[in-house]
Amino acid sequence: MSRLNEADRRPKLRRWVQETASPWLKRIGKPTWVRVVAAGGLLATGLDLAFPIRTTVPYATLVTARDGQILHAFLSRDDKWRMYAELNDITPALRDAILFKEDTYFRYHPGFNPVSLLRAAGRNLLNGRRTSGASTITMQTVRLLEPRPRTYASKLIELLRAVQLEIRLSKDEILQLYLNLIPYGGNIEGLKSASLLYFGKPPALLSLAELTTLTIIPNRPSSLRLGQNNARIVQERNRWLARFRSAGLYDDATIADALAEPLTAYRRAAPQLAPHLARRLRAEYPEVPVIRSSLYPAAQATAERLVQNYANRIRALNIHNAAVLVLDNRTHETVAYIGSADFANTLDGGQVDGVRAVRSPGSALKPLLYGLAFDGGQITPKTKLADVPTNFGGYAPSNYDQRFNGPVTAEFALANSLNIPAVALLNDIGTSTLVATMRKAGFSTVKKQARDLGLSMILGGCGVTLDEMTRLYAGFANGGVVTDGRLTPAAAGQQTAGSRILSAEAAYLIGHTLTQITRPDLPNNFDNSYHLPRIAWKTGTSYGRRDAWSIGYNQRYTIGVWVGNFSGVGVAELSGANTATPLLFQLFNALDYNAPSGWIRPPRTLAMRLICPETGDIPGDSCLNPITDYYLMGVSRHRYCQHRKPIWTNQTGTLAYCAHCRPDSGAVRRMYPNLAPNVLAFYQAQRIPVARIPPHNPACERVFGSGGPLITSPSEGSEYYINPRQPAELELSCQAPNDVETVFWYLNDKLYRKASPQEAVFFKPRPGALKISCADDRGRHTDLRILVRAE
Repeated sequence: MSRLNEADRRPKLRRWVQETASPWLKRIGKPTWVRVVAAGGLLATGLDLAFPIRTTVPYATLVTARDGQILHAFLSRDDKWRMYAELNDITPALRDAILFKEDTYFRYHPGFNPVSLLRAAGRNLLNGRRTSGASTITMQTVRLLEPRPRTYASKLIELLRAVQLEIRLSKDEILQLYLNLIPYGGNIEGLKSASLLYFGKPPALLSLAELTTLTIIPNRPSSLRLGQNNARIVQERNRWLARFRSAGLYDDATIADALAEPLTAYRRAAPQLAPHLARRLRAEYPEVPVIRSSLYPAAQATAERLVQNYANRIRALNIHNAAVLVLDNRTHETVAYIGSADFANTLDGGQVDGVRAVRSPGSALKPLLYGLAFDGGQITPKTKLADVPTNFGGYAPSNYDQRFNGPVTAEFALANSLNIPAVALLNDIGTSTLVATMRKAGFSTVKKQARDLGLSMILGGCGVTLDEMTRLYAGFANGGVVTDGRLTPAAAGQQTAGSRILSAEAAYLIGHTLTQITRPDLPNNFDNSYHLPRIAWKTGTSYGRRDAWSIGYNQRYTIGVWVGNFSGVGVAELSGANTATPLLFQLFNALDYNAPSGWIRPPRTLAMRLICPETGDIPGDSCLNPITDYYLMGVSRHRYCQHRKPIWTNQTGTLAYCAHCRPDSGAVRRMYPNLAPNVLAFYQAQRIPVARIPPHNPACERVFGSGGPLITSPSEGSEYYINPRQPAELELSCQAPNDVETVFWYLNDKLYRKASPQEAVFFKPRPGALKISCADDRGRHTDLRILVRAE
């Protein structure tokens, strides 16, 4: 039965007047009784429209699991435990017992029982006082909807209102409304409320003894209080069970079992599982009395227990909270939702919903960036990226461990969460591309921050929520399509809208990379991953160690974990690997222990090819040991490897010749490493031996006008403030090709110093505009300008 809606009833009455009463009036002839009946009908209709009976009541909001189990209950707007129940929720046995006790002829009378009224009137006259009210279920429903003093005038009004209610509603609707309103003492109203709060079960699971108990309480809710007057209630219950047996309502064996059943009713607390999700759903569906969520009750209870136990263990480290979101990759529905470790803990912000709180993601966004680079053709898994000190226009990031690895593959850089390669990729792709993709994926905070985001966003310099991040990783599991996470079950045949942010090939390569377990973000305690199903996961630690993330997925689930303090206090021990990942592994072990061992299949358009392991490009003439690598057909760049380049030298290899000065005879063609300036500078700083191109033939008169040294310090367009009395020194440094032995530094076009490319040079600046130039020994140069101000 649907909820009763006053607005839905009025049009029916108007249509009745138009379709039935009006034609009838037109056909009225001379008989007076017809006129009287017609006038009475019109008068009754007019009164009904003028004084409608209120049939809508505020119900307590119930949030259930997908199987109907009640997870959380809220008081109604008028602070009543008045829980809505459909008539089908009440067993026929319970309905029969209530009708037998309260109103045997309910199905037949027009709202009042004339025989009962006459009998009650006679008894009251004989006794000289009111001993019987003869109220039908319909009349009792009216009294519950519109309470009045117990007088004969009130009884007359109830009688008229009962007829009015019978006209408006069907018998089943009236019975349902009555069962939802009957009082059980205090602020408990309705059969479902009493069943849950006193017996801890829904009405459908009540025994005969229990349902009989609930039928006798409404007549005496003050004197028959469950949990306080149980002995008296048992006597009254057994008396009515005997009457049921006499009436043949139930067989003797059933009655005997009911009489022998002890009464264990007591006042229970209302269900309070999934408090954060329950409040979120109530805010989204304020007028729905029963909201069915998509949660699995066993998974929710397990996740809540694991989160609370884990939070208790890490509290000694001054880490007080955690949040978890579990999504079903196939249905896009929310399986478990834990906003905080303990909702009741007000000291640690337990009522903050960590699933929707805006936090810094740390490195957890890097998989999306690499996926965009795969789709853009810039890289493949084994493309070499430079993890060396690099200055990006004044922004010089470093790695988490303050170490650099030199040239590494893209998959190594992603699996090990290296910062320099990620920033370099974002610099190539553009922050606008990443921001646009995140907006398409539903990152709402990024939309507001878009204008202020720069390269640091890939290292956590933006705001995200656990909800958004978990849906993003679920998109990786679903072939690059991000869908809106569902909090309620989808209707049969209903499709959840999704946005493609990556190709299926890029999504597969991300998952293939993130399944590696030889990586630094594996927890120190490897024991909790002994039975772990195969998952792809990525960690993140925000700046200041305020947020620890670990998000993983397999074919079935995507689980997002955030650990930290809602106050924003950083903790030295907080990290994605050692703080968030152990909880992620526990959740996968508990929720998906028997997961199939298979993995997501690679798309057919993802192919393999031979590449040079030195660069990840197509093998060239100097590539002797090619290996295989994935690539996106028609997308990945097709560039031949140039990790070594030929140089003409003299016989001893001490001089290099260019095409302009190479002699006709005696020159030898040799192969030298073709390293980028920043990589060469890293090797030199680390004292890693590299075969260097010999100096160019000094007798050559050719000037090389392009490809000058790259000035890494200071930065172009920077402003520096100095104390004129004690000016601090500024550093001059550059990166130059490996065939350069000497560079020349100029300040305002005047030679300052000659140095080697890897040597740091210092000078004391003066206030004003300053032009800095660096030239190499092959005639190439680079200029930049800075502004020095006095403090």
